Amino acid sequence: MLLELRAENYAVIDHAVAGFGLGLNLLTGETGAGKSILIDALVILLGGKSSADVIRHGAEKAIVSCVFEATPGAEAILDANGIDLDSNEILLRREIAANGKGRVFINNQVATVGVLRQLAPELALIHAQSDSFGSFDQAQQRSLLDRFASVNLNAVTAAFTAWREIRVQLEEMEADEQDRLRMADLWKFQATEIAEAQLTAADEDAQLGTEKLVLANAERIYAAAMGAHELLYESEKSAESTLAAALKQVEDLARFDERFRETAQQLVAAKAAVEDVSTTVRDYAGRVTASPARLEEIEDRLAALDRLKRKYGSTLAEVLAFAEEVRKKLDELENRDNILAELRVRRAAAGESYRREAAIVSKQRAAAATQLQKLAEAQINDLAMKVRLSVAVTPQDAQGEWAAQGWDRIDYLISTNPGEPLKPLDEIASGGEMSRVMLALKVTVEEGPSGAAVRKKKTVLPRTLVFDEIDSGIGGRAAEAVGRKLKALSKGQQVLCISHLPQIAAFADQHLLIEKTEKQGRTRTNVRLMDDAERTEEIARMLSGEKLTDTSLRHAEQMLKSSR
Repeated sequence: MLLELRAENYAVIDHAVAGFGLGLNLLTGETGAGKSILIDALVILLGGKSSADVIRHGAEKAIVSCVFEATPGAEAILDANGIDLDSNEILLRREIAANGKGRVFINNQVATVGVLRQLAPELALIHAQSDSFGSFDQAQQRSLLDRFASVNLNAVTAAFTAWREIRVQLEEMEADEQDRLRMADLWKFQATEIAEAQLTAADEDAQLGTEKLVLANAERIYAAAMGAHELLYESEKSAESTLAAALKQVEDLARFDERFRETAQQLVAAKAAVEDVSTTVRDYAGRVTASPARLEEIEDRLAALDRLKRKYGSTLAEVLAFAEEVRKKLDELENRDNILAELRVRRAAAGESYRREAAIVSKQRAAAATQLQKLAEAQINDLAMKVRLSVAVTPQDAQGEWAAQGWDRIDYLISTNPGEPLKPLDEIASGGEMSRVMLALKVTVEEGPSGAAVRKKKTVLPRTLVFDEIDSGIGGRAAEAVGRKLKALSKGQQVLCISHLPQIAAFADQHLLIEKTEKQGRTRTNVRLMDDAERTEEIARMLSGEKLTDTSLRHAEQMLKSSR
C-alpha cells in the first residue's frame, strides 16, 4: 500500500505531501491544478523515464519520494540487490538535476532505476492516459486470468525447472564434444605428471621447508641447543644448581615462617621446569645431524613441487584439487556415451512431465477464459461502453515457447464499436476506455467466477492500483457505476483515482484536493485531505461549478449519504 507521496520543485509543485490510506483514494481539483503531475511523479519513482524538464523554474533539482508498505516479494527483490530493509516500509526517492543526471535512493541507500523497475510490479500498477507505464503485457494478462481461475503454477514451474536443467546439461556436453576430445591428451598428461609427483600431503612443501631450514643451519642449531643445556643444567653455575641452592635457603626460612612454604613449592616447580627444558634441548641436539645429501634431496623435491604449483595452482591443495578435476573430466569423457544416453532419457521423461502439467494448466485457463470474458464484458458495458470482449488462450507447445508459467499465450481482444473487429486490448485508442476496461477486469477477477463468496477466499494482492482520468467521456448513471466498481475493487487492495466527476468522488474513503494558489507571483500546487464538510463543498463545486448553491450542496450531501 502507498502511504505517502512527496514532490519538491517538481513541475508547478513547490512542496507537496499527499498521504494515502486503505480503500479508495480520490484526487480531485480544477483542470490544470496538477492532479496528473502527482501520478507522473509516482511513475518516475517506479522506474519511469525522467528529464530536466520537470524541474520547477528557478530550482536546481526536483525531488520526488514515496513510502510503500513492504511486501514479501519486494523484500526479496531488495535482498537480491543488497539493499537493507530496516522496517516494514520501503522509501523510494529520486533526484532529477538540471544537467539531466539524477540519483536513486531506496531506504536511503544508493540504488538504480533498474531496481525501481523490478519493484514496480510488486508495489503498484498504473493506468494513465498520458503514459504507457505498467502496460497490459503478456505477463500481466496471464497473471490476471490465473488469478481469476485460482491456477496453481507450482507443479508446472517445478516440471519446467527440472526439464531446463537437464536440457542445459545435455546441450553443454554435446556442444563441447570436439573441444573435450582435443583436450583429452593434455588432461592425461597433466593427471600423469601430478600423479608421478606422489604428493604425500597438501602441506608437504611446508614440512620440507622446515626440515630444510634445520639442515641448512645444523651446526648453529646444535651449538645453541647444547649451550642452552649447559647453562640450564651442566655448568657449575647452571640455572638448576642456582635454583637448588636457593630452594635450600627458602626451606630453612620455612621452618621459621609458614609463609615461605608456598615459595619453596614454587621453586621446586621452577627447578623441575628447568630440568625438563634442559632435557628437551639436549635430546633435540642429539637428533641434529648435518646431512648434505638429505639437504640436496629436499631442495630437489621443493623445486619439483614449485614447478607443479606454477602450472596447476598456487598451493599444493590447489594442485591436488586440479588433479581431481582433471580425473573427473577424463572419467566423464570415457563414459560420455553412457552419460549422454542417460541424459537424453531423463530429458524426454522431464519433457513429458512438463507437457502433462502445462496441458492441465492450459485446460484450466481455457475454461476460465470463457467465464472471464462473459463476466468482464458485462462489467465493461456497465461503464458507458458497448464492447465485445474475447479472452483467447493459445497453447504454444513447441519447446521454444515453454516457460515456467506454462506454454499458453493469453490475448485480451476487444471491439469498442459495433461491427468493428476484435483487437488487442492494449491497442485501444482512448486512455479513458483503457482505464475503464482495466477497472472492469480487475473487479471481475476480484469477485471471481462465483462473485463475492469466491473473492473472500482469494489472496489479497498488495499492489496499489492507480487510475488516471478513468471518467473520460462518461457521466450520469455510468459514472455512478464506475464509482461503485472502484469501491468494490478497493475492498481488496488500495486504489488511487483521479476524477472530475462527483458521482465517483462521492465513493472515496479518502478524498484529497489538489489546488493551485499564487504566492509572491509564483503558482504553487497544494495537496490536502478534506474533512466531511470540505468534501461536501468540493463535490458541490464539481456539480455546479465555481459558484456553490444551496441546491448543489444538498445534492452533494445526498450523494455522500447514498455512497455510504
